Amino acid sequence: MTESTEAATTKSSRTASSSAAGGSAVYFFAMIGSLVHYWQQADTGWEHFFAVLKAFVWPAFVVYDVLTYIN
Repeated sequence: MTESTEAATTKSSRTASSSAAGGSAVYFFAMIGSLVHYWQQADTGWEHFFAVLKAFVWPAFVVYDVLTYIN
């Protein structure tokens, strides 16, 4: 491999990974927001435990509700 080919490969891989980072940041902040929401609704220790679990799987709840609404 020549130097210019290696530079082009490195540049294209940086471009692809930087565009994916925007979606990850949005998901991260949405997860934090859902954790705060579920945490505030919880009263007991077990509810706080389930609040953390719900914060990780909240997109599944959204998709389920949207599909239920559509059908």
